[in-house]
Amino acid sequence: MKLLPLSSPELIELVAGWLGKPDNYKWLDFGNGVQMVSPITLRIMTQRDIHVFRAYTADHGDVPVGVVGLTNVDRHFKTASVWAVLGNKRYGGCTTEAVSRMLTVGFRELGLHAVSAWTLETNIGGQRVLEALHFKYIGRQRQCHYIDGRPYDRLLFDLLATEHHDI
Repeated sequence: MKLLPLSSPELIELVAGWLGKPDNYKWLDFGNGVQMVSPITLRIMTQRDIHVFRAYTADHGDVPVGVVGLTNVDRHFKTASVWAVLGNKRYGGCTTEAVSRMLTVGFRELGLHAVSAWTLETNIGGQRVLEALHFKYIGRQRQCHYIDGRPYDRLLFDLLATEHHDI
């Protein structure tokens, strides 16, 4: 598996395409109610130091199959939030390793101390990824995420640098 910086226009277009699909963006929140990002918005986000995004490939391939990100990177408080989207659903199972590798980037290269994550109560796959990576469940934010007009709870998790183990 490789983590690829979103440095080319083609890769930004591909990732924005994944993030523009309702089956993907319904799980996301980029702040202020923004769930979809255009290629232009994504390009701007990649230029800000509060975001670190990487496309990831399948095990031994070179073709990107998903995207993983650290957002709200705070270098003073040494925190961030992690998220991931599997763009090509044929490669299920790659996301856990991609998130693990991105956590390694955050903890080792960026010097982060704690990373948070959330997933919806109905996103069992997302919960399994976080549990496999030893994230700790820290609470529930009730009825704060809407899909098709229906409110859902967010399950909140965090992980300290000392708890992360590469997989």
